[in-house]
Amino acid sequence: MTTTAQPGQLQLDPQSSPSLMRVSGDWTLAHFSSLESQVANVRHGGQPAELDFSDLGALDTAGAALLADVIGGARMGQLEQITHNLPAERLALLRAVGGAITQCRLDERKPPPGNAIVDILERIGIATIAVRGHVVGMLGFIGLTLQTLARTLLRPRRWRLTSLAAHMEQTGLDAVPIVALLTFMVGAVVAFLGATVLKKFGAAIYTVDLVGFAFLREFGVLLTAILLAGRTASAFTAQIGSMKANQEIDAIQAQGMDPVELLVLPRVLALLFTLPLLTFLAMMSGIFGGGVVCALSLDISPRMFLYMLQNDIAVQHFLVGIVKAPVFAFLIAVIGCLEGFRVSGSAQSVGEHTTSSVVQSIFVVILLDAVFALFFMEMGW
Repeated sequence: MTTTAQPGQLQLDPQSSPSLMRVSGDWTLAHFSSLESQVANVRHGGQPAELDFSDLGALDTAGAALLADVIGGARMGQLEQITHNLPAERLALLRAVGGAITQCRLDERKPPPGNAIVDILERIGIATIAVRGHVVGMLGFIGLTLQTLARTLLRPRRWRLTSLAAHMEQTGLDAVPIVALLTFMVGAVVAFLGATVLKKFGAAIYTVDLVGFAFLREFGVLLTAILLAGRTASAFTAQIGSMKANQEIDAIQAQGMDPVELLVLPRVLALLFTLPLLTFLAMMSGIFGGGVVCALSLDISPRMFLYMLQNDIAVQHFLVGIVKAPVFAFLIAVIGCLEGFRVSGSAQSVGEHTTSSVVQSIFVVILLDAVFALFFMEMGW
């Protein structure tokens, strides 16, 4: 074997049949760049049938890896037949490096073995980080909204009364039929179920108290907030998200206007005004539905129904219910607007964030309602 101090070379013997490739020079890491380009040319031109290593100089693992690439993984098992003048120790090196490369490529193709517990913990961690990001973002947006509100409140010229009136009509007046109808039907159902159960104990007359307590404290504000979470929060997200996708918000900022003042405050204030009014309507509609069922099923006259409501149910139950409405309204409006600003620019993103705003609003409403219920119960209200 002749050793040279020159970089390795690959030379195709044109007179040989089958095709013979002569390997000469040093195949070491020091000449890796030039060797790699030669191997790439050989790979494009097709693999030679045999290789002659009679003029091979120094060889290390880097050169062996390139030669293994020239030979090909499918022919590594036939090294003795396709190589000539290659000492046994270098043949073993070439076989070891080629086998390691082949195994590494097979391992990369195989998916890592799964572990159910690890996967579950990973999903929990990802979900926890996502929830944390949503909470931090929502708290920051609440602070930005309150800051903008405080800055605008003392400047009547910056009030956008036309936009406020338009949003009050959309969120309040247009929602009156669905809120009244739904709460009337739920009130009738609650009264019917209460009468069915209480009749067994001879206490059907207390169905009046059940309907009054349920709608003044919980159902009136809760059903209204859930309806507006699905109806209004989604509308806010879709409106602002479409503006974000069409780069209208960028245009607003380019003109020196504040998107929060222009788009968020009118929607938040409109819902703050309309949700308490809709809650009062829902309370009256639910009680009216319960009164209809009591009159038809229990022979409780409207006069008796109103008399029991007046004597058995204190005003504080109405206040407990109505005080939740502004809190729910503020959070529903903020979540709807925030998800609109999070839209990335495509129609799919608008749909995803609209769904997210509805889910988050309903979740927050129910969670806060439970917190309010526990607090008022502990306070004895």
